[in-house]
Amino acid sequence: MAIQAHLVELERKHKVLENELHEALLHPSTDDLRIAELKRRKLMVKDEIERLRQATTETLH
Repeated sequence: MAIQAHLVELERKHKVLENELHEALLHPSTDDLRIAELKRRKLMVKDEIERLRQATTETLH
């Protein structure tokens, strides 16, 4: 199932971004723009995951 593999990859990317964001927040010298970019990318991946899950659910019903 190609969609399932794509979901797994997106979830992996989301976790990597979450870890990067956590590390960035631990360092006070991290640029605010960098933090905002990480949050934006993480949200985009999360939105894509939700969109694919909904599409998968709709095709099953």
